[in-house]
Amino acid sequence: MRQDGFRAEEIDTSRPHPARIYDYLLGGKDNYEVDVQAGEKLAAAAPEVRIGLRANRAFLQRAVRYVVRSGVRQILDVGTGLPTSPNVHEIAHAEAPDVRVAYVDNDPIVKAHADALLSGSGATSIVLADLRDPRTIVDHPDVRRVIDFDEPVALLLAAILHFLTDAENPQQIVATLRDALPAGSFLVLSHATGDFADRSEAQAIYHKATATLNLRSRTEVERFFDGFELVEPGLAQVPFWRPDSPPPERSGEIGFYGGVARKTG
Repeated sequence: MRQDGFRAEEIDTSRPHPARIYDYLLGGKDNYEVDVQAGEKLAAAAPEVRIGLRANRAFLQRAVRYVVRSGVRQILDVGTGLPTSPNVHEIAHAEAPDVRVAYVDNDPIVKAHADALLSGSGATSIVLADLRDPRTIVDHPDVRRVIDFDEPVALLLAAILHFLTDAENPQQIVATLRDALPAGSFLVLSHATGDFADRSEAQAIYHKATATLNLRSRTEVERFFDGFELVEPGLAQVPFWRPDSPPPERSGEIGFYGGVARKTG
């Protein structure tokens, strides 16, 4: 048994994993042959997927800059995935070196990579925990070491909620995390959708992985922001959320919504 409570044999390399598929499609090397095969099938089923993942990553970077420039100095990144430079703490520290970041993921491989990356940094932590148990995240000592829930926090839920089924009640999970945040906090959220194209083939690929892909409509994604006030331009396809360069080709087909919202009370 590892100190964090997970056994080494719990690292499943026999099936594709969303974080490792994501890493492969972004051009990373932290993946296995099963992830490569799934990524290639996904790209064949949804040709714009690589563009979409890069656009989602770019949205996250812009959103992090926005919340830091808005005065937030604490970030809780849940479902962080495998480290991809620039990482959230690198983006934040370029704006304000005093930002503290707590990363959370349920994959021991992600934690192992992040531990190596973050070793020696007191302003960051990596926690092995599951979004399905939000109270464990909020109460985790390594989260509390970095995050003071009496001060504004930016909660990042980037490309993670679509791996939760409706039966797992993702809206209640977000509400539990929201209720732990003080006024002045932000929610940064992106979510896959089938609003712009049929993505049944892509869903079938994920059904063979360690997590299913649950596409949601604009209205369904907007509900995750209950209790927050969306900042302009509201919920948008990720390339069109406050772009700082011309959106890539085929942006209109990108099946990711993204938004940033502030908790006012």
